Amino acid sequence: TTSMIGNLEISSRLRRALFASCAAAVIALPLPTTAAFARGPDRIADVAEGAIEAVVNISTTQKVEARPNTPMPQLPPGSPFEEFFDEFFKNRRGPQQDENQNRERTPRRQNSLGSGFVIDPSGLVVTNNHVISEADEINVIFTDGSRLRAELIGKDQKTDLALLKVKSDKPLKAVKFGDSDKLRLGEWVVAIGNPFSLGGSVTAGIVSARNRDINSGPYDNYIQTDAAINRGNSGGPLFNLDGEVIGVNTAIISPSGGSIGIGFAVPAKTAMAVIEQLRQFGETRRGWLGVRIQQMTDDLAESLGVKPSRGALIAGVDDKGPAKPAGIEPGDVIVKFDGRDIKEMRDLPRIVADTPVGKDVEVIVIRKGKEETKTVRLGRLEDGEKTIQASAKPSAPEEKSVVKKTLGLDLADLTSELRTRYKVKEAVKGVVITGVEQGSSAAEKRLVPGDVIVEVAQEQVQNASDVQRRVEQLQKEGRKSALLLVAGADGELRFVALSLQ
Repeated sequence: TTSMIGNLEISSRLRRALFASCAAAVIALPLPTTAAFARGPDRIADVAEGAIEAVVNISTTQKVEARPNTPMPQLPPGSPFEEFFDEFFKNRRGPQQDENQNRERTPRRQNSLGSGFVIDPSGLVVTNNHVISEADEINVIFTDGSRLRAELIGKDQKTDLALLKVKSDKPLKAVKFGDSDKLRLGEWVVAIGNPFSLGGSVTAGIVSARNRDINSGPYDNYIQTDAAINRGNSGGPLFNLDGEVIGVNTAIISPSGGSIGIGFAVPAKTAMAVIEQLRQFGETRRGWLGVRIQQMTDDLAESLGVKPSRGALIAGVDDKGPAKPAGIEPGDVIVKFDGRDIKEMRDLPRIVADTPVGKDVEVIVIRKGKEETKTVRLGRLEDGEKTIQASAKPSAPEEKSVVKKTLGLDLADLTSELRTRYKVKEAVKGVVITGVEQGSSAAEKRLVPGDVIVEVAQEQVQNASDVQRRVEQLQKEGRKSALLLVAGADGELRFVALSLQ
């Protein structure tokens, strides 16, 4: 600005007026106050000071089998190295150990450390399941150095949470859960824990993302933060600047084991529901719908008449599950469950799990382009029972093999010979795929020989002619794609939309 004005032939008075105007404009700009700059760090210190006594170290001990000593190599009889190796291994074992080599070795004890926090003055402590998993002895260590033996109340592998109980002569300092749904991106958070077994340590950062799915379990819904979370921080609390626990530090992404600014915490909303069930029952009691679901795609949505693309597509219904008597069928798309919108597939398991067992729930599905309302009485999800195989009647007599080529597929009626060749279970009925044309839509959707077409456009097919007839009908109706229900050789079902153009 100075050089530009200097090159102009204007009066000194005008020049001074211009400089004064610029200076006034700069001075008029709002400047951050010292208090504004300091507010974040000041509040972090307040949070740390108020919560540090409620954050504890979790020390566990477990017995592990001692590793056997290196065995002596097996050498051919008369080998010139036999004497050398025999002398070497005897010296390494020592005479006493050599005498007792056939005795059973004594298991050794292994120690590990993690973090946790007190949620009730009576002595309830929250931590991660993986911190205390397989432990024979659990101790809680407080900031004043006192140590109390802990009792395991309950644990949940699916969310990696555990609840402990300690007995204290005096009420303990406790912290409260906050509302993790109110978290905003960029909001300051504070992590307190026991990184690298150094004792209580405080780190701060911001919320980097919400609702993260890291494929660690069926209910992934993590808060991501760049607050340093290292080994030993697991099970520790993540605070907002109001001193409320809005997450339980659980996992990090790091090639070295140290923080690279990508840490994950179980949201308080998820943790509170699990902890309350562990407190009451010593175990989780999740709702169970009894369906197998599939991710919706744009082509599937178009074939099913779902606009816009949303919801969870039902790929299979358990014959013994609650959804069956409620009238929910494969091909239905659940778009609302108990008044809550299902935007994508992974929303449904979390919402169902959080719904009380035995509750009559209103479920809105889209079936053949129209909304229908079903009422389901939820059952209880049993740990370890992922799927229940449906019983099936013996298949109908096989028909003579007929090969048809449609949709880039070679098809044949499912004969006993083809069942044997492709190892298709007897319970699977339909039309078997014997070939897939390279570069076709079917190849892109990863259909392979041995897959069985069960339905075309939500109508069952018994033979290759049925598939051909149904596809021709869809083409006459001007459909852009054909929706197939396909079973793998093991009976696993999935929907596939193949282009008809």
